[in-house]
Amino acid sequence: MRHACMNNTKWNEIRLEMLEIQPRPLWSTLSTHGHRYPRDGEWFYHFSAGGYDDILLVDIFTDTLAQRELVRAALKRVHVPGEETAEGFRVFGYLRPGQAADYI
Repeated sequence: MRHACMNNTKWNEIRLEMLEIQPRPLWSTLSTHGHRYPRDGEWFYHFSAGGYDDILLVDIFTDTLAQRELVRAALKRVHVPGEETAEGFRVFGYLRPGQAADYI
């Protein structure tokens, strides 16, 4: 059993924020069915294709310190459950019972 911690509005806010960043960061989703989708950089259509209901998490990859700072600021504006990683950021769509997450 998982608890949803994101909704369509929040996912769309992330999508819109990432569209403003140049160069745009790459992203990869892990579905609730365990499928890891390959890295993609197209936020306009690809990120929202099929809806957001089965996104367990999304990893957002940053290439430079400047890009990392832009992504961090964008995620803080949206205020999402997640964490900073070595490669960028991870945003959680669902949490397992007992799993906690800080907000970016």
